[in-house]
Amino acid sequence: MSGDLNIPDAPVIEGAEHLHSGKVRDLYRMVSGEHAGRLLMVASDRISAYDFVLDSTIPDKGAILTRMSLWWFDQLASTVPHHVVSTDVPAAVAGRAVLCEELAMFPVECVARGYLTGSGLLDYRATGEVCGISLPAGLEDGSRLPAPIFTPASKAAVGDHDENVSYDAVVGAVGAETAAALRELTLTIYGRAEEIAREQGIILADTKFEFGARSDTTIVLADEVLTPDSSRFWPAAEWEPGRAQASYDKQIVRDWLTSAESGWDRASGDRPPALPESVIAHTRARYVEAYEILTGEKF
Repeated sequence: MSGDLNIPDAPVIEGAEHLHSGKVRDLYRMVSGEHAGRLLMVASDRISAYDFVLDSTIPDKGAILTRMSLWWFDQLASTVPHHVVSTDVPAAVAGRAVLCEELAMFPVECVARGYLTGSGLLDYRATGEVCGISLPAGLEDGSRLPAPIFTPASKAAVGDHDENVSYDAVVGAVGAETAAALRELTLTIYGRAEEIAREQGIILADTKFEFGARSDTTIVLADEVLTPDSSRFWPAAEWEPGRAQASYDKQIVRDWLTSAESGWDRASGDRPPALPESVIAHTRARYVEAYEILTGEKF
């Protein structure tokens, strides 16, 4: 187990050495075979909420996240190089894992926002700014911003919150040249992805990317990309600023946990209860729906 998060022990995979487990993913290094030395990134069916990894899992979630990331990497291949080397993975994790380059990862979450919601909305209501960027008065929950903005966050340890930081903080962490490159790449990728999603009737409200560097300093897009776990996707036909938007993500889980039905007191520090089957099924359906609408493929 991993602290209060209650992350299950990672499964043993023949030919691979376990390196690390996060809330959703398990990371290994291949130690034998043709891909020896490559990283193996496995997406589990775990789901987290309010800094807990829940006892319940969402069937097929890891496979959906993996397939969606691979689809997006293909869409963005002409825009930015990515870390995926192969999908020829051990049979035990087939369909939910990729083999990747090992990169020197930058210690920053690169967040792009085209709409105001979440922690950005809280910052705006308090200061009129998001990560030091001034925004017009009168914006509401769900408002489209005049232009997308780069709102980086610290890369927190597992179990801690990522915290919004200023652009100057990114410069301090990675240097001015790299910070400028990360900002430009983040906004370029977001702009392209937002267009693709909009063509399918989905609003990409915001998203976060992670980047690393090769030994020749090339910046590479890594980790997952543009999934319901890392992005806010809204049905375009239902978008209405001034209220919380319907979304293709785990908001269903959060809403149930904070409802009277769950009986869970978030302030108590106690672990959340198991999810009812109806919430599990509804959450899975939303992930599948997002995948199928975006890609045009059946899951």
